[in-house]
Amino acid sequence: MGNFLAGKVVAVTGAGRGIGRAVALAAAAEGARVVVNDHGVAVDGAAPSSEVAEAVVKEIAAAGGEAVAVADDISTMTGGQRVVDTALASYGRLDGGVCVAGILRERMLFNMTEEEWDPVVATHLKGTFTVFRAASAVMRAQRSGTLIGFTSGNHQGSVSQANYSAAKGGVISLVRSAALGLHKYGVTANAVAPVARTRMSANVPVELAEMGEPEDVAALVTYLLSDRAREQGVTGQVYTIAGAKLAVWAQPRELRAAYADGSWSAERIAEVLPGSVGVDPMPLLERVKEMERAAREGARPNAS
Repeated sequence: MGNFLAGKVVAVTGAGRGIGRAVALAAAAEGARVVVNDHGVAVDGAAPSSEVAEAVVKEIAAAGGEAVAVADDISTMTGGQRVVDTALASYGRLDGGVCVAGILRERMLFNMTEEEWDPVVATHLKGTFTVFRAASAVMRAQRSGTLIGFTSGNHQGSVSQANYSAAKGGVISLVRSAALGLHKYGVTANAVAPVARTRMSANVPVELAEMGEPEDVAALVTYLLSDRAREQGVTGQVYTIAGAKLAVWAQPRELRAAYADGSWSAERIAEVLPGSVGVDPMPLLERVKEMERAAREGARPNAS
């Protein structure tokens, strides 16, 4: 057992499998007491089972750690509150909330149904909100704590996962809002955009040049939960970890601006925008075009 998180209490959603499980195990191995939350569903959100969370608790206990299971659905306010209440009832405090839980329901935008949109956004985005909402109230009173949301490189956009991409973009904005609103209370918030081998990444239709393991992601999360990260002023950030690569995403900012002499008209914008404001090239669009060309030629595309 290590001591990087000694004395801390950490709640992890989606902790029954994949990255969530790796985070829970790593946190426990570094001395944290862990609330293991997992609704135990399949990749598409179906067939819940409480046994998934319980199995991870047993793993932690067998390794000498402390953990408790919560099988609630965190896409509900009651479920998110239950995760936090369990931490308080079991261990008397909450130092970290890590929201990994997620599902996928792929469909092209023009074919996507409400039943494919709502559960994905509810699990990823609302599920992060419900835990952040309950945890932030506790952390504000404690004057300390760390919130970690899970996003994806797909927050840039996706060909067939508009629901997932929209939710992941929302997580980033939620994290930045938490960092801004909770800073004066000593609470930090960050987001992780992992690239790792999990059951959710197994069906990605491209070969990723940079791919890691859940344990790589767990190492980053352990750092972000630690006092070391707080002392180094890490908050409001989005980090990618993909095997050997660790990267930080840029903060959103304006690139170029033009000003009208009076009011704008559509015609005046058509004259000014191309030369003075222009566009910001979309790397993913170029990659999609490359993939389409490769598909026409019968080759499996690579994605860097």
